[in-house]
Amino acid sequence: MSKINNKPANTVIVLDFETTGLSPDQGDRAIEIGAVKIENGEVVDRFQSLMNPGRRVNSFIEGYTGITNAMLKTAPRCAEVMDEFADFVSEFDLVAHNASFDKRFLDAELRRVNRKCSGDFACSMLVARRLYQEADNHQLGTLVRLNNISNDGTFHRALADADMTALLWLGMIEQISGEHGIADVPFLLMQKLSATPKKSAGRMLQRWISSV
Repeated sequence: MSKINNKPANTVIVLDFETTGLSPDQGDRAIEIGAVKIENGEVVDRFQSLMNPGRRVNSFIEGYTGITNAMLKTAPRCAEVMDEFADFVSEFDLVAHNASFDKRFLDAELRRVNRKCSGDFACSMLVARRLYQEADNHQLGTLVRLNNISNDGTFHRALADADMTALLWLGMIEQISGEHGIADVPFLLMQKLSATPKKSAGRMLQRWISSV
């Protein structure tokens, strides 16, 4: 980063994509986006839309997401949705579960409409790996059950996953604040924690406390 990000971790946009496959570099496209806007720890807005990628999706994706070709046929084009989403994001920092995946699709779809997001990115899954080291795995569903996060059982739909990731993110901020006495957890701390080796996570947080 070119400058220090002092923005709070509890003012972010949490997003999730459903896609035709794993890689935009291989021609895969987004078919749904969901996002939750959080300011000072409170959900203030949401964004959701199906996205017509201009071609059919395969039966595996239909079964995995529940998003059918019939649903996509009447959905707005990706370009229209992403132009609106860029306005929704503005200068907010961004969070996703397995952020490297979502960031690739976000960047690829925004490039198609000559837009970009100026905020920084953080990964809730990487933070969770440092905080919940004894978890069986760090898939969203596992962490939702581990933390007793309220949900209706819907997974692999963009807004539902973004909603649950938002609750997980806020819960992790609250845990760090309570256990380490950090009143206002900054976004930069969450980024640094996600990049710290798991065995060093506790020491890293203690060093952060002593440096402020």
